[in-house]
Amino acid sequence: MFTSDTLKNKTILITGGGSGLGLEMAKKFASLGANLAICGRTESKLENGAKEIASEGDGQVETYVCDVRDYDRVDEMISEIVTDFGDMDGLVNNAAGNFLAASEDLTPGGFKAIVDIVLHGSFNCTHCFGNYLIDNERKGNVLSIVTTYAEDTGSAFVLPSACAKSGVLTMTRSLAYEWATYGIRLNAIAPGPFPTEGAWTRLVPDKSFEEKFLAKIPAGRYGEPDELANLATFLMSDMADYITGECVVIDGGEKLAAGQFNFIDQLAPREKLKGVFNAMKETNKQ
Repeated sequence: MFTSDTLKNKTILITGGGSGLGLEMAKKFASLGANLAICGRTESKLENGAKEIASEGDGQVETYVCDVRDYDRVDEMISEIVTDFGDMDGLVNNAAGNFLAASEDLTPGGFKAIVDIVLHGSFNCTHCFGNYLIDNERKGNVLSIVTTYAEDTGSAFVLPSACAKSGVLTMTRSLAYEWATYGIRLNAIAPGPFPTEGAWTRLVPDKSFEEKFLAKIPAGRYGEPDELANLATFLMSDMADYITGECVVIDGGEKLAAGQFNFIDQLAPREKLKGVFNAMKETNKQ
């Protein structure tokens, strides 16, 4: 449904855009006409990412070394982007961090590190970008990458991430209402498992863990990066101009496993389960 000019003339900043899913979104946006700004803490990673992005389209690509935890640096970066591109239309809050830990073993520093990157970093970028838009009477679009456990369930063993991502989702919905009067849209995407080198090394310690992850997904497979990039493209485009304050889940049905009886499909093959169900039905008729 996209054309080569779907995002033409849009200038979009992607935090953590030098690798992983951030880079995949950046390449997709570039292929559809957008100008891209990517930021991160490692210059070499940004430079390599910029080369990949530039190969996908004819738009301008710029890199910015920035720690999103530093509000003053973020504010300075937004000014630099506007100077370099002439304007700025969109922001994708993608920068994140996570690790597995028993919550009783968490240190205050470990908890703070994740919350500072995910929640404070997303606020810093959203606040600075939002004020640029408001001050210049421009419409804009903010998309934040959260998680499936941010909304309803939380998650054991990733407590800092659960707290931070929930905060980002609440920020998204709060500002979607408050800033709608300025023509600013804010939405979120909640991905299930999308294997990337960075996430997998921190969250999937061995093959048995990976098999358990896969067994939880009704679709029977992991997400493909291009699927996430397509969803992000739609939400960042003018086709979604009336959508704001929403969180779109893309997880192959994994989140639905929270249903009380959903565990049953792990007890036996489907045909055997049907036989058991039919036998129970006949017994209940008597």
